[in-house]
Amino acid sequence: MTKRREFIKKSVLGTAGIAIGGMGFSTGSYKSIIGANDRINVAVVGLRGRGTTHVDEWCGLKDNHNVRLVTICDVDDQFFAERSKTVLDKTGVKVTTEWDMHKIFANPDIHVVSFATPNHWHALGTIWACQSGKHVYVEKPACHNIFEGRKMVEAARKYNVRVQVGFQGRSYKNIKEAMKFLHDGGIGDVYMARGLCYKPRDSFGIAKDSVPPASLHYDQWLGPALWREYNEKRGHYNWHWHWNTGNGDSGNQGVHEFDIARWGLNKNEHPVSVYSTGGIYGINPEECSQETPNTQSSVFKYKDGTLLEFETRGRYFNREGAMGIAIGNIFYGTEGYLELQAWEKSGGEWQAFRKREKVPFAGTQIGDGKQMAATLLGPESTDHFTNFIDAVRSGKDDILNSDINEGFYSSALPHLGNISYRLGRELKFMGDYEKFANDSEADAMLSRNYRKPYIVPDEV
Repeated sequence: MTKRREFIKKSVLGTAGIAIGGMGFSTGSYKSIIGANDRINVAVVGLRGRGTTHVDEWCGLKDNHNVRLVTICDVDDQFFAERSKTVLDKTGVKVTTEWDMHKIFANPDIHVVSFATPNHWHALGTIWACQSGKHVYVEKPACHNIFEGRKMVEAARKYNVRVQVGFQGRSYKNIKEAMKFLHDGGIGDVYMARGLCYKPRDSFGIAKDSVPPASLHYDQWLGPALWREYNEKRGHYNWHWHWNTGNGDSGNQGVHEFDIARWGLNKNEHPVSVYSTGGIYGINPEECSQETPNTQSSVFKYKDGTLLEFETRGRYFNREGAMGIAIGNIFYGTEGYLELQAWEKSGGEWQAFRKREKVPFAGTQIGDGKQMAATLLGPESTDHFTNFIDAVRSGKDDILNSDINEGFYSSALPHLGNISYRLGRELKFMGDYEKFANDSEADAMLSRNYRKPYIVPDEV
């Protein structure tokens, strides 16, 4: 049986395409090359929540990076007026508006598509964009399931376009320094990472199914997800807490910390086993339609025995470590441990402790308040967008701080945890094949039943 990695390598080599001018690019990828001084036109798909940040970020790159946000797209028309005004006020550009993303893919003047849609649309939207020769910035998690993530990697490579996943921590100066410190042996050999996602969320209630609002193109909003009657409690933002469209907080806020945990462990592979347990606590299930757990503990083991623990708490909680971490990571090594605040407002503050010592010896701030080893900075989300633009202009995937392959491996972790949680048992995973060991029930949850015509294909 051919291993998946070997298969992917062969399939990518087999789709190199017709060489143009001896450069080795296919016709589609040749068109996607953008010069250092050429303007890059961007379209944003998804305008609520994180989409507002995308709009702001691209507007901010107009003058210093020659980027123009030219089109905004959402299946809910109600957001067009406000977002259009934002772009006009900030850049002087009068954007076009679309509710159907296919119009963006068909527009040859658009070079980049920036996705801030619900999770269940990330993969198919990205694949369609790649097939049309567009570069993609896609929010986390990269995909709604593991099958989709692999197809996204294949599409990016086949069509030779840049795909960046929105793990902004990969572009934070402080976090990068903390990762280098770990990888250089700052606390010895790192044998375990603990990711924390403590974020209290109250019940959002329950409602009867109803008619979608006139502004919402509901069939397009559902897209690849199975058909369900419209319900306002399963719509805007609440989609996170329903399996049909979201992945719970492990795949929402938590996936950022999963990414940093895997990065710190320096694991560019899937774990070999996972066990996850939890439930919905402190909320009456008869008074809230939430399906995903608000309390979840997961343990992943890699083939060399390295452990990754992850805990999600959605109710009342205590903070952990000397830094009082609620959103972040703790790394354990043979010579000490490192604590990292991953919440955006902290800028990636971290401290390292030797063995049983109480005072940190390295980090952004040490015991007496002086700075050491790094500079405490504010949010650096913009750096992640500019890094993507730099990679688009260079035509090189290795410039990306969060290339789709990295984004996929990190996104796969909460998906594996959620499968174990839903089945209620430990699972053995064969990473080379991206299948579970003799477990057809678990394998069925690596993908989903897609709704025509919104199908993520086997061949991209």
